[in-house]
Amino acid sequence: MSVRRLAEATVQPASFAFSAENAAWADLTIAKYPEGRQQSAVIPLLMRAQEQEGWVSKAAIETVADMLSMPYIRVLEVATFYTQYQLKPMGTKAHIQVCGTTPCMIRGAEELMNVCRSRIHHEQFHTNESGTLSWEEVECLGACVNAPMVMVFKDTYEDLTPERLEEIIDAFEAGRSVEPGPQVDRYYSAPATGFTSLLDEDAIKRNARAWRDRPAEPAAAAAVASPAAPPSEAARPKTSAEETNPAIKSPSPVKTDPAVERAESVKAPAVNEAQANKAEPSVEGDSDQRKSGPKSPEGSADMKAPELMKGEPVGADGKGPATGAGEPGIQSAGKDTAGRTADGSDETARGTNTGTQGGEAN
Repeated sequence: MSVRRLAEATVQPASFAFSAENAAWADLTIAKYPEGRQQSAVIPLLMRAQEQEGWVSKAAIETVADMLSMPYIRVLEVATFYTQYQLKPMGTKAHIQVCGTTPCMIRGAEELMNVCRSRIHHEQFHTNESGTLSWEEVECLGACVNAPMVMVFKDTYEDLTPERLEEIIDAFEAGRSVEPGPQVDRYYSAPATGFTSLLDEDAIKRNARAWRDRPAEPAAAAAVASPAAPPSEAARPKTSAEETNPAIKSPSPVKTDPAVERAESVKAPAVNEAQANKAEPSVEGDSDQRKSGPKSPEGSADMKAPELMKGEPVGADGKGPATGAGEPGIQSAGKDTAGRTADGSDETARGTNTGTQGGEAN
């Protein structure tokens, strides 16, 4: 990042003051900001000081700081940070900013800078002998389709050639105004070869100029003609879903009865191991405490999956039996290879297991 410093003391003016017109404008600008936020007007005030004097001097910085009750260093920070502020005297009639970003550079920006070097000064930020003109290279000026371009004060001059830039420089040197915008036969940023979709150029230009030059509407008529602002939820879809129900807000203004909340709330977890080992009767079907029985031998009926115990078809395709190492295959009809039914084996195993658990419980 380049270092930006104030101009030498030899060129600094002793004082600065806004003109009567600019002082009234500054008061109106400061009044736009709410109480306690008037310091936000520092950027437009510095810009107006530059437009009046051609550059931002130390005296102008201090004057703006006094108007906004700001420390001098705070206004100095703003003036040295933004490159839009010129910190040394520039041309009194024109300071030409040449865009040097890629679109302008590939379309002849270097030739425009050569014109500035030959007609104004071979270095940037230096004035010509009479002090009326100066120039600098800047970043994108925002009209890439009209490259190359320059900016003088607040106006841009686009679609330039070196010859046309020399004519513009001569006009500013003589104190004449130049029409800003494209300097070729082009309508704003329209295609250089002419319109491709809106072919009636005369009608388009007439409509655009008519809209631009239309008389201003009276304030009262504009207020009556302007429609009322739509409600804040005008675009909200009208559905019956709870998510879009405007009556459901959080937090709800309606308080639920505490007794109802306790009845609907999830029960508290068990406080001891005995209660934690009990099953919910509605889930298990009985309220007996669950205990683990003796380890069943591998391949027994109580170790089989529910599908095998019920005789349902299993396997990858759900059509054939699923077999394992050392385990008889289960037929889709519910019988193993020995001809015993899965239901009968299940009943036997279930009865044995129940008896074992009953003996342990006793």
